[in-house]
Amino acid sequence: MTAAPPPVPGRELSNPPSDGISNLRFSNHSDHLLVSSWDKSVRLYDASANVLRGEFMHGGPVLDCCFHDDSSGFSAGGDNTVRRLVFNYNKEDILGRHDAPVRCVEYSYAAGQLITGSWDKTLKCWDPRGASGQERTLVGTYPQPERVYSLSLVGNRLVVATAGRHVNVYDLRNMSQPEQRRESSLKYQTRCVRCYPNGTGYALSSVEGRVAMEFFDLSEASQAKKYAFKCHRKSEAGRDIVYPVNAIAFHPVYGTFATGGCDGFVNVWDGNNKKRLYQYSKYPTSIAALSFSRDGRLLAVASSYTFEEGEKPHEPDAIFVRGVNEIEVKPKPKVLPS
Repeated sequence: MTAAPPPVPGRELSNPPSDGISNLRFSNHSDHLLVSSWDKSVRLYDASANVLRGEFMHGGPVLDCCFHDDSSGFSAGGDNTVRRLVFNYNKEDILGRHDAPVRCVEYSYAAGQLITGSWDKTLKCWDPRGASGQERTLVGTYPQPERVYSLSLVGNRLVVATAGRHVNVYDLRNMSQPEQRRESSLKYQTRCVRCYPNGTGYALSSVEGRVAMEFFDLSEASQAKKYAFKCHRKSEAGRDIVYPVNAIAFHPVYGTFATGGCDGFVNVWDGNNKKRLYQYSKYPTSIAALSFSRDGRLLAVASSYTFEEGEKPHEPDAIFVRGVNEIEVKPKPKVLPS
């Protein structure tokens, strides 16, 4: 009997970063993929053609990146800088600075602003259309209870997750104070927060193999729907081994979501029906970041050791782009008892 072929993790992109991958994101307009890394680079790939289209070197590790439009993007620097990257001309400029490394960057199409979160315990909003000069581009600085770890946007809503398990929810049209100040319902440090595409709430993951499903509406009926679940764990010799959940990505069509953990697995979940839909075969090392393409047909996976066990030999950093089958991401209809 012939052995079954090994499962395919997706197509591996050539010219990957040479150090840890901090984030990757698909464009809203094409299959372009933007990737930031601890190797001080931001790389732009055409994920369908498997071509490296551009590379920008920074003065320190790059902790996050996002698109502005298909021809430009932004990056969050470990050297405290916020940069704008113009792909076609291969040029960059400094939009502004924080007082500590910039951990997160998100562009709001609704507000036409860039939002950055830093370990200096502030959030800053920038108008990238402003002429050169920091004072013209900085819209506002908003103190946070702790270092910013993760940001997510949906419409005019902004969710900010910080150290100390704080979660602040803002309306971008009035940033003077949070609309809601919350605490994570998970006991351990927050790793990632991502808003539901339908705008009703957010998913939040922790270092302790759990994801919480939360709702913005504070009515009793809505709050009764919130729950948390365990994931990215395994039992070995009667012991539970628990892994951080580094990444959450929502499918743009079905609203189901993928999680990636330090166990090297990517799982797909149906949050409404509280079911796991799919588990992809194991990747070579920790899953550092995930992103679905704009039509949900591709999933980019960063297989990149996140140093959760300190310095040790590990698999090379790699980006896999896999085709997504409907069966993996489409909610299964509920079977009603006959």
